Amino acid sequence: MRILISNDDGIHAPGLAVLERIALAISTDVWIVAPEVERSGASRALTLTEPVRVRTVGERRFACSGTPTDCVLLGIDELVKGGRPDLVLSGVNRGQNLAEDTSVSGTVAAAVQGMQMGVPSIALSQAVNFRVGQPIPWHTAEAHGAEVVRKLLAAPWSDGVVMNVNFPDCEPEEVTGLEATFQGFRDECIHQIDRRSDLRGNDYYWIGYRGKLSKPPAGSDLLAIYENRISVSPLHIDMTEHRVLSALREALGA
Repeated sequence: MRILISNDDGIHAPGLAVLERIALAISTDVWIVAPEVERSGASRALTLTEPVRVRTVGERRFACSGTPTDCVLLGIDELVKGGRPDLVLSGVNRGQNLAEDTSVSGTVAAAVQGMQMGVPSIALSQAVNFRVGQPIPWHTAEAHGAEVVRKLLAAPWSDGVVMNVNFPDCEPEEVTGLEATFQGFRDECIHQIDRRSDLRGNDYYWIGYRGKLSKPPAGSDLLAIYENRISVSPLHIDMTEHRVLSALREALGA
């Protein structure tokens, strides 16, 4: 199996090293195309107004000036030699990609690009900040990652689906299970804006998240992570709300 891996945290991110070890536990034919710098929150951005530059940093390892989507596009069509990848893995992201986060995630977007190009694709993320003062448990993703990927490869899923895997913020032995979940939605927006001023008196802003838990329903990706289960959500690029579509057609008479 030929595996292409990418991420949105950059070529030097610790999560990418974890993902490489997960991939090597499955196959020795592993290729890496990752952003030169962190591209968190890039979603499905594609670089169209400037050139994308690629730097070779090792055997079958490339750093790309563009977005996660650029990385997978170039990896599949240009950089991976000897045949197209059989699998795209994206991550392991520093932080959870749950609920509405998935729509802005560069990690998920890289997997979506692989799926769009006909390659089965899985996004993997390591939840953080649920245990105050504790380091990121990368070893949890590494301990369970290869097994989860193998189970997904053996499971039936259609060509238009991306698998979104999130590992809980706990020790490997504290993981309470593996759950197929639906994409949740938080009951409160957790975005946070921090306004500051530079030395010339001009305002600038840091945009981030507040660490506030919601009250998600059973079966959701959020609740699974809250309860130390590995969450696996099948995602689809079709964002149509089909329950509204019929009523809308009736209302519009079309």
